[in-house]
Amino acid sequence: MKTMEELEHSITQITTTITNEYPELSKYISEMRISNCQSQDVNLKSLQDYYNSLEELLKKYAKTHTENT
Repeated sequence: MKTMEELEHSITQITTTITNEYPELSKYISEMRISNCQSQDVNLKSLQDYYNSLEELLKKYAKTHTENT
């Protein structure tokens, strides 16, 4: 499993990609929330889940967007 810093970096990268390449998806980023918790393991899981959600959103949209252009 990635460290918290690695996950935060990955989230920043994918968020930047979404914002730059598909700005119309930016509104969905604010709707996706990360649950905060005191436990390090839960925070890592939450960050990983959040990253996975962003990645899935990007993959699905990019596939549809590419097919329609």
